[in-house]
Amino acid sequence: MSQYLVGIDLGTTNTVVAYAPVAQPPGRGKRRALPEIKLFDIAQLVAPGQVAARPLLPSVRYHAAEGEIAPGERQLPWPAADDVAPMPTPVVMGQWARQLGSQVPGRLVSSAKSWLSHTAVDRLAPILPWGAPADVPKVSPVEASASYLGHVRAAWNAQFPNSPLEQQDIVLTVPASFDEGARALTLRAARQAGLPKLRLLEEPQAVFYDWLLRHRSHLADELAHTQLVLVCDVGGGTTDLSLIQVDQVNGEPQLTRIGVGKHLMLGGDNMDLALAHTVEARLAASGPATQTLSASRLAQLMERCRAAKEQLLAADAPEQTQVTLLGGGARMVGGSRSVTLTRDEVVRMLVDGFFPQVERTEQAREGRSGIVAFGLPYARDPAITRHIADFLRQHAHALPDTLLLNGGVFRADALVQRLAQTLAEWRGAPLRLLHNDNPDVAVARGAVAYALAQHGLAPKIGGGSARSYFLLLEGAAKSTTDPTAARGICLLPRGLAPGVEVLLTDRSFALRLGQPVRFNLLSATAEADHTPPQAGELVTLTQGQFEPLPPIATVLEARTAPDTVAGGSSNPKNIPVQLATTLTEVGTLEIHCVSLADPSQRWLLEFDLRHAQNAASPGTEAVPPDTPASVRLKQAVDKIDHVFGTGSKPVPAKEVKQLRAQLEQLLGERERWAAPELRHLFDALWARARGRRRSAEHERVWLNLAGYCLRPGFGDPLDGWRIGQLWTQFAPGVQFASDKQVCTEWWTLWRRVAGGLAAPEQARLLDDFAYNLHHNELGSDAAAIKPVKGSDDDMLRLGAALERIPVDYKVEIGEWLLGRLQKSSTAAAKGRPVDAASDARTLSALGRIGARQPFYGNTHDVVPAETVVAWLDTLLALDWKRQESAAFAAAHLARMTDDRTRDLPLALRERIMARLQSINAPPVWIEMVDHKVTLDEATERRLLGESLPPGLKLIA
Repeated sequence: MSQYLVGIDLGTTNTVVAYAPVAQPPGRGKRRALPEIKLFDIAQLVAPGQVAARPLLPSVRYHAAEGEIAPGERQLPWPAADDVAPMPTPVVMGQWARQLGSQVPGRLVSSAKSWLSHTAVDRLAPILPWGAPADVPKVSPVEASASYLGHVRAAWNAQFPNSPLEQQDIVLTVPASFDEGARALTLRAARQAGLPKLRLLEEPQAVFYDWLLRHRSHLADELAHTQLVLVCDVGGGTTDLSLIQVDQVNGEPQLTRIGVGKHLMLGGDNMDLALAHTVEARLAASGPATQTLSASRLAQLMERCRAAKEQLLAADAPEQTQVTLLGGGARMVGGSRSVTLTRDEVVRMLVDGFFPQVERTEQAREGRSGIVAFGLPYARDPAITRHIADFLRQHAHALPDTLLLNGGVFRADALVQRLAQTLAEWRGAPLRLLHNDNPDVAVARGAVAYALAQHGLAPKIGGGSARSYFLLLEGAAKSTTDPTAARGICLLPRGLAPGVEVLLTDRSFALRLGQPVRFNLLSATAEADHTPPQAGELVTLTQGQFEPLPPIATVLEARTAPDTVAGGSSNPKNIPVQLATTLTEVGTLEIHCVSLADPSQRWLLEFDLRHAQNAASPGTEAVPPDTPASVRLKQAVDKIDHVFGTGSKPVPAKEVKQLRAQLEQLLGERERWAAPELRHLFDALWARARGRRRSAEHERVWLNLAGYCLRPGFGDPLDGWRIGQLWTQFAPGVQFASDKQVCTEWWTLWRRVAGGLAAPEQARLLDDFAYNLHHNELGSDAAAIKPVKGSDDDMLRLGAALERIPVDYKVEIGEWLLGRLQKSSTAAAKGRPVDAASDARTLSALGRIGARQPFYGNTHDVVPAETVVAWLDTLLALDWKRQESAAFAAAHLARMTDDRTRDLPLALRERIMARLQSINAPPVWIEMVDHKVTLDEATERRLLGESLPPGLKLIA
């Protein structure tokens, strides 16, 4: 039996623990007294060999070098035990770890909590510290989180040996925006730390529970004029939003959580990074020209800026402080440099950069202003006020009248006032601001208050599930209002209380036993009409409103009694089942398949957390079984699995490089691979995408094959789904960014599949196109985000393939290409050598950019005819006999479409045809300028850079 109620805030920046004794039953006629909530001071290293108990345990690990720290310097006041994440070199946690990390780059594990929600990486693989040198041991995000909880457990058990932490009533807090995958990984970390039994609580709710308990004696008066409370919790890694509705029932407030925000990786880390970029720019300006800081040095600078931010935002803050970046190697002290930050400028930077005053109707922006640093895909728009506006539009009929803030940044009164002022302007009246006396510990205290509420000793918040959950129906009829949207069935509606099972009695499914099965789930935190769907209801899965969850992938075995089936056949079979869904008391989603024939037979479906984003395409076209082609294709997939599969042994680089040749031995020359084969191979590659991160050779081969097998990005009914999955890999970029061939293959992949990308995604590619060209010409700059590097040739091929970008950008790219040609012509005139191959690529790209007939894009997005006329003046001045690519480009620029708005003047076309005839150009080139024709395979191949897959039926 537990003696204590314990709340643990496993924060991105700090871990905090609060507790209270379990209230004893009162004597007859007496009320049960409310126990006092206390903070647990966590013993930790604060200096070499020095241990102190502090209320905040920094959520960081320092992986020391061999011989860097003597054994006696890291001795803790409890017996040495098996480490949660054993390492070959010493590991330091606590305040001293943070100090060491700010002095030595590349050895500090931080922001593990943010990594738990990053689905584009394997969160169970040793990847932290991100970007650290090969000689630095690494841990997974789960192991890092487990180590902090393990430290807390050891410190608690040392202080309370008769009340072990694992035997107490524990509430562990998580962001409200954590999806099922991140919640399950948090529970996994807790189990790994020796804490198998606990409950999860959303952090914004914990903050409000803390406030409720502190005002419980006069709660009715405090909330008498409140109808809707916005809780805004800006932590180290996330901004967490929740809405709580207040209804007066018999004079007492009844509280219901009615909405939570989407996952928003935007918090203190982003602010620290913004400050670090400012300091980095000043350091560069104040001294000799230096290279841009490495990732590890920038992380070191971030730690320094975090400390400066916390110092300057404190209640007794100084007017200014210095941020010092130590030198490297032997010049650690002598090479150090410092920059002064004032309190006013830091507050101003955070106010204007993260809390700008915006209109209620403004939406979060999706431009290049976002940050992808240290592998984490931070929110593109740093304006928290815009994200709040989005959240309120999705969830509220009315605007909140009360505001509760949490997070260390709100120690700065200017930030509080800016947010309150912005919300007041939206509402047309001031908001009431609820006082949070200690943001650093409110979540942990609130977790204990929640536990007290479950015992009837404190006010309680209702609301049930924060999300509705849906099963993607494969092959279901599309919506009549949106033919492109998939359909899904509601498994569990938002607002359902924990512990209540929902059985879809009106829906039955065929469950395949004995073979791998996959269920694709989605969730939604809001509805267009603010009305949650009913269980079993069919809904249209409108893009942007539903978040994909990690897939459920498993093999479900038959559970038939031995005496009912003769011989115990293991052949797979389909049985009719119904789905039963529950939001558990722990706070996670649980789904069972229940046999219609025997309801006692139930199969639990568990999320595939390791391959959250590697789901195979739903409804992928089956390859006809028992045919020679299917056998060869299976062998090809086995070859792919051997190189990229999760269970495969390390493969030599030479063997990785030979994969393409091995596939061609099985399937023939790859130019002859048919579309169904290509898509089947892509699905196999996608299911093993994590394997590309093993080495530069792995990444080169994977990118090359994946792009080739999915080209041109459309043509198969399921290509839209495949492209949507592939696009999730864009923000993280490549693993081996310093490898030139990896970078080239990266841009080749996106060029190959560009036809399947919508305009917003192509605009995103265009951002990186422009950045790389600027960087290649002028050198490094201070941009916050640096995309995967690309040569000018990589970029011109990519730019030519972006047919859905606005016309103005196409014209700009065309002018840049003409500028390259002019420079080359000038060099040739002066007798200097020129790169004929580069000129040929430039001309081919120009012909694609200004083509009268786009390959897949909309005809109204072609470059205006008058612009192309001017471009052709330049091409006509070239020697087409020496530069055949100029003739090819001119043919496409002047191609006949029978559309007068696009077709060029007849006199110009006749002039071009005459030039083509004079150089004996292929007849189809002349024909395409004379009249509307369908391109032959050779011309198409030259235009696109490679042929279309045989048998691919274009549907653009």
